[in-house]
Amino acid sequence: MAGKRYKLLSEKVDLAKSYSIADASVFLEELKSAKFDETVEIALNLNVDPRHADQMIRGAVVLPHGTGKVVRVAVFAKGAKADEAKAAGADIVGAEDLVDQIKSGNINFDIVVAAPDCMGLVGQVGRILGPKGIMPNPKTGTVTADIAKAVSNVKGGQVNFRVDKKGNIHAGVGKISFAAKNIEENIRAFVGAINRAKPSTAKGRYIKNAALSLTMSPAIKFDIQELLDIR
Repeated sequence: MAGKRYKLLSEKVDLAKSYSIADASVFLEELKSAKFDETVEIALNLNVDPRHADQMIRGAVVLPHGTGKVVRVAVFAKGAKADEAKAAGADIVGAEDLVDQIKSGNINFDIVVAAPDCMGLVGQVGRILGPKGIMPNPKTGTVTADIAKAVSNVKGGQVNFRVDKKGNIHAGVGKISFAAKNIEENIRAFVGAINRAKPSTAKGRYIKNAALSLTMSPAIKFDIQELLDIR
């Protein structure tokens, strides 16, 4: 049944057409098929070589309309910083006790934020957090003295991005239940962050290919030039 449904959806997509962001955001409604609130997913292929450190694109952006996902945040902090984290809405706040929790395999959170003075503790569980993609990093704003802002950003719709070894970046930029205009604005915010992260050593056309899809749908192609013009 799933294969038949996907085939029917594929017949709606014009493979020769490149969609504007606005048109793509509206057209997604035609590709909705699941019983759950599907994620809007963007995929970019960049003209970079991640084997070179100066072309390893990594960062974060707070989407104006959030991701539609409930995010559980764990914070490594002590004293006043721990109080700030709790006040900002962090789900779990700790130090040595949080290290023990993670070592025991109890990882019931999606993102980790850390105060700089707690990075020594975080290092003790780096081999656990790293492979899961949730190791705190200054480039994504998750290692910071401004704990309250970091927690607020993560809860409010921050998306972290990192190019893979083939130059690809994937991210969820909303839910199909969002208004098309909100999806469009989230896409623009995300692509703008990618463009601003362009390394000076990158040559040629920065974004080579780009597509948009839902969790259970085929992809539609973007008008690349429009994406390249976003700042």
